[in-house]
Amino acid sequence: MHIVPAVAPVTPRVDPVEPPAQDVMAWYDVHARDLPWRRPGTTPWEVLVSEVMSQQTPVARVIPAWQEWMRRWPGPTELAQAPTAEVLRVWGRLGYPRRALRLIECARSVVDQHGGVLPDDLDALLALPGVGEYTAGAVLAFAHGRRALVLDTNVRRVLARAVGGQALPAPSLNRAERERALNLLPDDDPAAAHWSVA
Repeated sequence: MHIVPAVAPVTPRVDPVEPPAQDVMAWYDVHARDLPWRRPGTTPWEVLVSEVMSQQTPVARVIPAWQEWMRRWPGPTELAQAPTAEVLRVWGRLGYPRRALRLIECARSVVDQHGGVLPDDLDALLALPGVGEYTAGAVLAFAHGRRALVLDTNVRRVLARAVGGQALPAPSLNRAERERALNLLPDDDPAAAHWSVA
């Protein structure tokens, strides 16, 4: 009996020493989706809300909800004062309503601890309720144009295949995977932010 593996081994297709940043960024410049939270002038708060809404939710459902959310609560101060029932109603079809509750907690922390201004420091962002490494990195890269690791499941899968020679990434993020991603991240802030959004 011949057993065929469910997933064939993947051969690395890029040199892990030479980041493919230019090719990825050039592709993104041509093929990027027009997302309202990626447009110039988007605030750090708007980026944070978009990233929380996009967790396990299709972008097609996120866009109208995000637009309504930003009309009602354009910043942490407005959300911190909003009635919870109204916030949950607007959250609606996004699912996982705990994310909305965490955003309220986050907004209140930003108001209480940072004067209503979302911090631009990794440790301060990570200290906010509901903000993990990915969301903090996204805020730093997308809103502030800084070099920050933005590593979600999709990016991990691509890196595992293209750079690591594996069909799938490890079940949870490990040190080697993090270092591989950091090594691919361009050194200067603008290029790193462009790479991260691509």
